[in-house]
Amino acid sequence: MSSVRDTVVAITGAANGIGAATARLLVAKGAKVVLIDIDTAALYALADELGAEVALAVAGDVTLLDAMQQAVDLAVERFGGIDFVIANAGIASYGSVLHTDPAAFARVLDINLLGVFHTVRAALPAVIERRGYILVVSSIGAFAAMPGLAAYNASKAGAEHFVNCLRLEVEQFGVGVGSAHMSWIDTPMVRDAKADLSTFRQIFEMLPGPMRNTLSAEECATAFVRSLEQRKRHVYVPSWVAWVGRLRSLVNSDITAMALRRHIPGLLTRMDDEVSHLGRATSLRIVNATKR
Repeated sequence: MSSVRDTVVAITGAANGIGAATARLLVAKGAKVVLIDIDTAALYALADELGAEVALAVAGDVTLLDAMQQAVDLAVERFGGIDFVIANAGIASYGSVLHTDPAAFARVLDINLLGVFHTVRAALPAVIERRGYILVVSSIGAFAAMPGLAAYNASKAGAEHFVNCLRLEVEQFGVGVGSAHMSWIDTPMVRDAKADLSTFRQIFEMLPGPMRNTLSAEECATAFVRSLEQRKRHVYVPSWVAWVGRLRSLVNSDITAMALRRHIPGLLTRMDDEVSHLGRATSLRIVNATKR
């Protein structure tokens, strides 16, 4: 196992949740971090907490390639290069395909999928120079469909397959690529969805046994840092998520659909009603951050 000490790690979606927890752990292990986010208040607060010698905060929107290129250029100028990239920025939208806000659906794809591409495209020359490693944050949602979250599921499945293509392309340069797949992590995104939608909470409670368990952002950060140290192809948090990936054909089969079929129509109708009452198809935190 290699060490992250004295390395430079660029993290998107760094201001809160998993990104912030990972940045704290990396700094504790002797790394320098480049923090990229659109939530400027939380971003600069985290950079101040970590210290100017080891943390660079860059306000940047992953949906803009120029913004990601600027972040990379600033990182190289400040720290001399980039060893690792964690493409972590992500959001979710609520509602059925029939009724969801098309703009919100597109925004999820812009951040969760195009944002990954922009992050990787901008950082790749610097990572190649140091024969580094890229970790793209996908989700258990890439393996198992959940009604009402089509944009999120589609974007995370796309991110996973992007990784599969990227890995084949950059192996020749000595660059490693991994994808991270998590179940429920205690992040602002999950807390927002539970607070906004009673139907989301109901779906959550319907999940069997360990699939209802929520891990802390710190536990997820530990797995992410281990992935960097070991240059893992796949990261599963918790470990049983790997079996969902291996059994994805069964998870998305008619057998599973039969078990859910009697619940979905009522749940989805009520979810769409809740979204309509909210007047937004994503969390208020994301709406406010987007307006900045």
